Amino acid sequence: MAMHATLRYCRMSSRKLRLVADAIRGKSYEQAEQILQFLPKQKAAEIFLKLLRSAGANAEETTDFGTDELIVDKVMVDGARMLKRFRPAPMGRAIRIRKRLSHITLELGLPRK
Repeated sequence: MAMHATLRYCRMSSRKLRLVADAIRGKSYEQAEQILQFLPKQKAAEIFLKLLRSAGANAEETTDFGTDELIVDKVMVDGARMLKRFRPAPMGRAIRIRKRLSHITLELGLPRK
């Protein structure tokens, strides 16, 4: 049985978030929490830490398992729609700026035997 937490329309590109997601995938709950607290990618780590704690709270509330038994089973980072902005360029032109958004799904589960 897996518990999950989802964050939609996160204001960070999926490419930056996937670096942090790869660091915690397959780790235990406590180990993932410690990794996230000391990663140099501070903004992405804070987003994942909040999401990890939310999934842990969901697991404690709805099941009989504590967070010490759980592992980070799946972490998916997908691209969302983009905010499109324009910036002035030379000779009266405009350059399109794409501000990328992401969807994050974090799933906690029990270790497989």
